[in-house]
Amino acid sequence: MIPPRANPDLFGQEQAEATLAAAMASGRLHHAWLITGAEGIGKATLAYRFARRLLAGPASGESLALDPSHPVFHRVAAGSHADLLTVERAADEKTRRRRAEIVVDDTRAVAAFLHLTAAEGGWRVVIVDGADTMNRNAANALLKVLEEPPPRSILLLLASSPGRLLPTIRSRCRRLALEPLADALVERLLHRAMPDLEDTAGLVALAQGSIGRALTLAQGSGLACARLADEALEGAAALRAFALADEVLRLEDGYGLFMTLLRQRLAEQIASRGRQGEAVARRLPLAAWVELWQGLGALQAATEGVNLEPRQALLEAMARLRALA
Repeated sequence: MIPPRANPDLFGQEQAEATLAAAMASGRLHHAWLITGAEGIGKATLAYRFARRLLAGPASGESLALDPSHPVFHRVAAGSHADLLTVERAADEKTRRRRAEIVVDDTRAVAAFLHLTAAEGGWRVVIVDGADTMNRNAANALLKVLEEPPPRSILLLLASSPGRLLPTIRSRCRRLALEPLADALVERLLHRAMPDLEDTAGLVALAQGSIGRALTLAQGSGLACARLADEALEGAAALRAFALADEVLRLEDGYGLFMTLLRQRLAEQIASRGRQGEAVARRLPLAAWVELWQGLGALQAATEGVNLEPRQALLEAMARLRALA
């Protein structure tokens, strides 16, 4: 899988690309953009595509594509362009695992970077990948930059859950929402990346318009985890929680995939219950289901971010399901 900074291709997001190209051509480019959408649908790929074009100079038309042989393309791909800064969740020095959030030290570097003179006389570009994972101190540090942006500076904030951002940050950005990819496109890209893959229909259904998610599921144990997540939601967790937890942990990246798919399936059920109206709500308020969904997300983040015991977290998740059912 090609990392976004080195990916020359963007699929299914032509409208968003045209919006950025038109803003660039107009000469009235907003200083901050909030690019939103589900994980794996092209937010980072679009951001780096836009950054490369800004750093290389304008192009005509609605495409932001830059030839992969261009020097700017090479430097951005290598992470060595002096006028581009990427902020994302860094690795914890003690655990060597990626932090669950972007911390203040990460965003303080943005102000210092943007107040430097552009090395190549053009734009200074900052990409905040996972802006919705900033803790409050990090968000406040970034807000100061957004309130008084230096000239010829662009901030691209990428967020899968923009509602988690401070309202004052959202209000200072121009919003650009990316749409899920069509199932046919996800299937085509799956075949392109993994020509020998057989069961694409199940993966496409689980991916929900995200080629990134489809590839993650295909490379790991996605279909097996989906089966176990369905089993947990159907009540089997009450009967064999310990055995189910052991099955999950025997799978490649089982914990992360299982918890992600469990929440995805739960979200589908919540949406279905909402459409069924008050009769369902009287039996069990939708707020209780939403609280469960949020709680499982917090449990997953804590387990992965603080290196907690996955088996205990799985048992806790199934206990919460059992209590609500």
